[in-house]
Amino acid sequence: MAITVKSKEQIKIMKEGGRITAGALKAVLARVAVGVTTAELDKIAEEFIISSGGEPAFKRVPGYKFATCLNLNEGVVHGLPSKQKLKEGDILSVDLGTYYKGLNTDVSWTVYVGDENQALSSKLQFLEVGEKALWVAIDQCRIGKAVGDISAAMEKILRGAGYSPVETLVGHGVGEKLHEEPQIPCLASPYKGVELKEGMTLATEVIYTAGKPALKLLPDNWTFVTADDSLAGLFEHTVAVSPTGPIVLTAWKVI
Repeated sequence: MAITVKSKEQIKIMKEGGRITAGALKAVLARVAVGVTTAELDKIAEEFIISSGGEPAFKRVPGYKFATCLNLNEGVVHGLPSKQKLKEGDILSVDLGTYYKGLNTDVSWTVYVGDENQALSSKLQFLEVGEKALWVAIDQCRIGKAVGDISAAMEKILRGAGYSPVETLVGHGVGEKLHEEPQIPCLASPYKGVELKEGMTLATEVIYTAGKPALKLLPDNWTFVTADDSLAGLFEHTVAVSPTGPIVLTAWKVI
């Protein structure tokens, strides 16, 4: 298993690319509203990334034609943008990435569509727990920790709230390739995995469901949804392991 450790110059470039990725996510989330189509949101992301000097990373994946993956409700990952309109009460997961000066960054976030004051508390709690699991997992991205520490941290939060970490999808290393080693499962195992070292860059990703963890693939051969039609959530940041602790390279809330 070859794990790429990034130089300080590469980390600097990924910070720049991460700002583009974060800005694209922020631009998309600002336009999330009832009646907007997922295709419209995809166009916003693509235009932002290109105008900022980057390239949509997902369009570099063979056979994939979009800048984003947009998943609604039971959609877990790889949802295709379309003419489908957002409805009041939907749960929308936005996943996107930027290829910038030879390096990738990746981010995703899940939000409620519509008036949160009218939302079912169970849906808002579902989202709050997913974001909490992400930040707890990120806190484990430290020199001397192991990949399994990241996985165990997010699993504890998710299971403690009664949710299921997805067993068949993982976070991952990120850099010259969009998906690099190591894989970062959403649940722990007896094998704690590789030790984290300075310069590792990790797409730390919480993938979970409100029901059972089993998934099914739709006929489009891209979109995975929950087998029991329960809600799914996705929270992800690109994180660099540094001597001062985790550095979030895609922190969209602070730009």
